[in-house]
Amino acid sequence: MTADLETQEDTASWTGWVRRRALRSFPPEQLLPDKQPIYVASWIYVFGVATISAFMVVLGTGTVLAVMGPAWWHTSSLGHYVNSTHLWSVELFMAFMVIHLWGKFFMAAWRGKRAMTWITGAVSFLASVGAAFTGYLTQQNLASQWIATQAKDGLNSVGIGAYFNVLDFGQMLMWHIVLLPLGIGALVLVHVLLVRRHGVVPPLPARSLRIPPVGGPQGAREES
Repeated sequence: MTADLETQEDTASWTGWVRRRALRSFPPEQLLPDKQPIYVASWIYVFGVATISAFMVVLGTGTVLAVMGPAWWHTSSLGHYVNSTHLWSVELFMAFMVIHLWGKFFMAAWRGKRAMTWITGAVSFLASVGAAFTGYLTQQNLASQWIATQAKDGLNSVGIGAYFNVLDFGQMLMWHIVLLPLGIGALVLVHVLLVRRHGVVPPLPARSLRIPPVGGPQGAREES
């Protein structure tokens, strides 16, 4: 009797529904597997993991820069080091992501109901371009001023200058340290979960090679 009541309560509660959906979509052995197919041993997946690793360094160094304030990385030798580490981790993050993205493109990684996996990766790249752009705008030097003034007219021409004002340092800083990192982090998390749910895409099927007979088509007719 008690077990029946517990089952009814579990069915009626939203927490039970979420738990059942999560376990059905992401079984523990699928969410955290200890074995992978042999074709996962490829450099293209190494670049995927390297992208996530570089992203973690970007978040860590960016957090330090945000806590210490914009003027700190201009006046402190430690600030210069953290700022440089942040810059180079972004460079590696973008490079690794591009290699992984194009590699998966040529592997047709959207096969087998994996379209959303591919889309989340592509949108992550686009969001990262915006994050890198706003990062340049928050340097507080001549380069950031030049980039802002050159981008201003283009953004105004498409009607988003009033909402995305590249000349407003405070607005660009908040986009760079809050909105875009949260968006990229959410996309990366969804991307990894989709990979866990659908698995790694298998290699493209091998094409059969048709070898012509000796002597060409004429020789084939003579034999027949």
